Amino acid sequence: MIRSELVQTLSKENPELRPEEVEQVVNTFFDAITERLAQGGRVELRGFGAFSTRERAARAGRNPRTGETVEVPGKKVPYFKAGKEMRERLNP
Repeated sequence: MIRSELVQTLSKENPELRPEEVEQVVNTFFDAITERLAQGGRVELRGFGAFSTRERAARAGRNPRTGETVEVPGKKVPYFKAGKEMRERLNP
């Protein structure tokens, strides 16, 4: 499911809200998660899962076109761990 499909689904389930309002809610939700992760925090949604960040160490990579070795800097990457309720629904 992509963002626009999520907005459409939520709009159908909440006919009292205009699609623009639903889109604003979805954007606010994702922006809040992104902002918290950027601050180094963690976001836990009970029954769904938890978002956090993990550190990737710097490493030596290779340019596939030239074969030249290049240094890839370390970085933070998002990580998601499914909650117990979600795992149980996926694996009954």
